Amino acid sequence: MPRLAKATATETEGESRRSTRIKAIEAAKPVAAAPKKKAPAKPRAQKEKADNAVEKAPAKKSRKRAVDADDEEAKSEEPAAKKAKSEKKPAEEDPTDDFKPLEIGDILPDIALKNEKGEDVSVKDLAKETGVVLFLFPKADTPGCTKQACGFRDVYDEFPANGYTVYGLSGDSGAATTKWQTKKNLQFSFLSDPSRELVKALGALSGKSTKRSHFIFEKGGKLVDKKIPVKPEDSPTKALAFIKSHNKA
Repeated sequence: MPRLAKATATETEGESRRSTRIKAIEAAKPVAAAPKKKAPAKPRAQKEKADNAVEKAPAKKSRKRAVDADDEEAKSEEPAAKKAKSEKKPAEEDPTDDFKPLEIGDILPDIALKNEKGEDVSVKDLAKETGVVLFLFPKADTPGCTKQACGFRDVYDEFPANGYTVYGLSGDSGAATTKWQTKKNLQFSFLSDPSRELVKALGALSGKSTKRSHFIFEKGGKLVDKKIPVKPEDSPTKALAFIKSHNKA
């Protein structure tokens, strides 16, 4: 074989061997993992909604915890309230429990008040010469009290005729009752009881106010009738009717 042809054959054989080795090397290499496909991006509106949901969730949970805490606090206070009730002083330790209002048959108490003129009046002495009607009212020159007072005014003459003297009683000042007396032509006297001492003794105290009522004491000071409460229009007629009936007994 000529030298040139031999050289060419040798080169061709060498190229073939190199090609075979390269293929073998390539085949031996590990196959690279296919790249992961990215998830399609959420539309902007959906993303904002999801973000808002995430932000709101903790707030809702916080509110629930706050409500639970309030419930627990309320529960923890319940026993304390019950305990406070149970620890209330026994009734016998309350000094006001010894107080008892006047009952039928009791005598006018020894209390000093002032009349509408500012003069001192001994309550127990009111019934020395005649029987006494005390009509009690909450406040001078108010609609209901005016109706009650004018009712006694309209039948006033019948009380002395049956042996009784009428007095109005309230916590008003003498100046207030004098003004009312003049305005409505009221013939009877008023007793001013700003501390409600007599009002309380009669059992007609309601908080700091006076219950509309009337009390009848026969001559000598014994309580023979009481109406508490009483309607303003009924007070004069019921008091007079009782006195007439009592005088006949």
